[in-house]
Amino acid sequence: MVQKTVHVRKELAVPAAAVWAIARQFCEPWHPLLEWVRPERTTTGQLLRCFKGKGEENIYRECLTYHSDSERELRYTHVEGIKNVKSYAATLQVTALEQGCAVTWNATIEADGPRANEIAAGTQAIFEAGISALGEQSTYRGITISGSPPLGVTATLAKPGPLVLFLHGIGGNRRNWQRQLSSASLQYQTTAMDLRGYGNSERGEKQSTIEDYCVDILRVMAHFGKSRVVLCGMSLGSWIATSFAMRHPEKLAGLVLSGGCTGMSEAPQAEREAFLAARQKPLDAGLTPSDFAAQVVEAIAGPDASAGIREELHFSMAAISTKSYRDALTCFANPKERFDFSRITCPVLMMTGANDRLARPAEIAAVAQRIHDAARNPNVRFEVVPNAGHLCNIENPLAFNAHLEEFLRGLAT
Repeated sequence: MVQKTVHVRKELAVPAAAVWAIARQFCEPWHPLLEWVRPERTTTGQLLRCFKGKGEENIYRECLTYHSDSERELRYTHVEGIKNVKSYAATLQVTALEQGCAVTWNATIEADGPRANEIAAGTQAIFEAGISALGEQSTYRGITISGSPPLGVTATLAKPGPLVLFLHGIGGNRRNWQRQLSSASLQYQTTAMDLRGYGNSERGEKQSTIEDYCVDILRVMAHFGKSRVVLCGMSLGSWIATSFAMRHPEKLAGLVLSGGCTGMSEAPQAEREAFLAARQKPLDAGLTPSDFAAQVVEAIAGPDASAGIREELHFSMAAISTKSYRDALTCFANPKERFDFSRITCPVLMMTGANDRLARPAEIAAVAQRIHDAARNPNVRFEVVPNAGHLCNIENPLAFNAHLEEFLRGLAT
């Protein structure tokens, strides 16, 4: 009996969070050499993946023995399928680097001499193909959609079904969704867009309106050849997504609203004017978003937000131009309608951070209940993301993504 060790390590120019969002899916068929995968359970409740390789007859089973989102590591052992092997244990880990990440995949194999060499060689090839696939599937590509104005978007590889489109908040940009793009791309093509005047999207010549934002969504859909969309919004993005639902309910396959929904659409005129005046005051005094980004971060970040998260939020806010910030504020503070939730006919997922002071859980739960009560065939889910403030998708992406992935899997497309 011989023991062989397989060690494969490769650095990828992709954020560790994006790679782990795919690699952590123990029972998903993301590996290119798999024909199918399905989850099972042992008699003691341990998770098994049962799968078949492309061009093979054997059915394999592996048991998940260790999973850590904090360490980005999983371990598993062979249960059935590999002929003449005494034991087989593997570990996959994703480690963040200054630029991208490193994926390490190890296995320890015990079998008779010649057979141990065969298994090790096959394992080496499987690991190398898997890591390459992780790099490809988690890679985003930046695109500029021509038109008036040009729009900057980030997209994953084409897949059948609706487009999943992420819309950022008033202090953000499309990079705020990097932790969700790969996670959601396991099932659908995903894209995140910069709103007008943000990131790589240009601002129009006139004041932006909600109709303009909705037209931009239609432009993105047309660019990718999609007739239906799942809109995932954060704060201002949630208000835009709901406004789109009022105008084009037939085009929605699903609606994911986080950090808000109604915006200022139900606020009295005096409250809208006070909201706009308070936020324009520093701009009128000659300050830029970069000048007061620190104060904004303090208002939106939860108490558990790390220094790195706070820095990321600060960078997003500081990158906004004064004209673009005024443009978005003016549009947001002048809604065209009070929402008629009976027009929403698709499944809805609403989320908010447990420590969100702008979209408090009780308030969002009440809106979720109203959407439920107004629907003819209600399909509404509400979740509170723990240990997170307003940008719950950034502060606790693991919890956020788990709810998002389950919601996307349940869509009838």
